[in-house]
Amino acid sequence: MQIVPPGETCFEWINEQGQSPFVLVCEHASNHVPAGLSSLGLSEADLKRHIAFDIGAAGTARLLSKLLDAPLIVQRFSRLIYDCNRSPEQPVAMPELSETTAIPGNINLAVESRMARVNEIYRPFHHALEQFLDLRAVQHKKTSLVSIHSFTRIYKGKPRSVDVGLLFDRDPMLANLLIKSFPDMKTQLNEPYGPKDGVMHLMNLHAAPRGLHHLMVEICNDLIDTERNQQLWAQRLSVPLQQAAAKLGETR
Repeated sequence: MQIVPPGETCFEWINEQGQSPFVLVCEHASNHVPAGLSSLGLSEADLKRHIAFDIGAAGTARLLSKLLDAPLIVQRFSRLIYDCNRSPEQPVAMPELSETTAIPGNINLAVESRMARVNEIYRPFHHALEQFLDLRAVQHKKTSLVSIHSFTRIYKGKPRSVDVGLLFDRDPMLANLLIKSFPDMKTQLNEPYGPKDGVMHLMNLHAAPRGLHHLMVEICNDLIDTERNQQLWAQRLSVPLQQAAAKLGETR
């Protein structure tokens, strides 16, 4: 079966010619489900929830791309179809249950359907990012990889006190440079998720093997659920990232 409609791609580049040392990624940008998948059996209300995408992340990432003059790649389909921050062997790549909500369209998926999602969404997205990073490498452009995410304040009925999470696995440099950048917010390292939760797949696939500094930014979605707040947080992120780039330029 075909998942991605003819003539479309599963990803979109924004500001592809941007001159920033940062390359931005937003894997959970969209809640779109192609018509052929019948909304995965979910209601319209469910597809507007955090289970389907990272609320506010795409808007924040796009604005940050403009402020930094940074290239940005976004995933154009809901992570419920395929979560591009997960490898094919991880069950949560095509979850049958998201938080406490069953995903009917993912239950008992045939092998052929799983492979269609891997081949039409996961592989093209990662190939596009890989090719772009290869191009920057041969152009001798300094590059750091930053992904923009959001999380829900209440998860499985339990509140989360953290406002901003700075996530890393093998390279803490950017996280350590930004940890004191939001003094009015509860900012923590590797919270509310971390490497133990399997959320560093994209960074460990693309950044770590290349020796690139990298960072996954998690912002509570009640802080970026409006365009005004997305503008605010894009600005709040742009300044410390620019300062970090200057410091990294001195050490590389």
